[in-house]
Amino acid sequence: MQPTLVAVAHGSRDPRALHTALALLERVRELRPRLDVRLGHIELNEPLLDDTLAGLSGSAVLVPLLLGRGYHVKRDLPAAAARAGHLLTRVAAPLGPHPLLVEALYERLLETGWAPAPGSAVVLAAAGSRDPDSAADTRRTAAQLSERLGGVPVTPAYASAAAPSAPEAVRALAARGHHRIAVASYFAAPGRFATQTAAAAPGLAAAPLGDHPALARLLLHRYDEARALPLDLVRPELVSA
Repeated sequence: MQPTLVAVAHGSRDPRALHTALALLERVRELRPRLDVRLGHIELNEPLLDDTLAGLSGSAVLVPLLLGRGYHVKRDLPAAAARAGHLLTRVAAPLGPHPLLVEALYERLLETGWAPAPGSAVVLAAAGSRDPDSAADTRRTAAQLSERLGGVPVTPAYASAAAPSAPEAVRALAARGHHRIAVASYFAAPGRFATQTAAAAPGLAAAPLGDHPALARLLLHRYDEARALPLDLVRPELVSA
């Protein structure tokens, strides 16, 4: 029996977030029809992660629908796994950084009509965290996206807990002579932070990553990655590209 894949979303009061997570998991099931795929939330939405795990038997791999290392990945998910003592449980690395995320960000920008031109720059808008590893992951994604965009400057910005904010990043880029500034939405789903940072865009603002096909492939990659490791070597803070 394959371990159940439990995708762990943060949860949001925005109803679009739940619909987006469900749509993403449908893509995952299409890619691997025989795999048992479930959803659990850290907070705000049902099913909560503890309830999802309580209904399982055998083994499971928890794959965070989170884009970098931070408190939820390092603390909340291992704690939930420990509470589910009836399961053999692994916790996978967060989705980012990874080239598949960069590809999704790039394609979301293209969907807005964005194209490189003199004076172009991009703000990579992320949720933010006090954990320095989370900021390092976002900076790494920004560097990878800049490379994918052919060297267009990409500045990370945050909706909370870290600086700069998206408006501050826009102003800093404009002060350096960039007059075609787009915002790339480094969020797994729509929600308050994604809406807030998109409003800071002086021009184009991309949609959140959502149910982009690259995310479905990445979710399965993180699942396979964690499943292949011995249980005593699985660490949720692992990041691989």
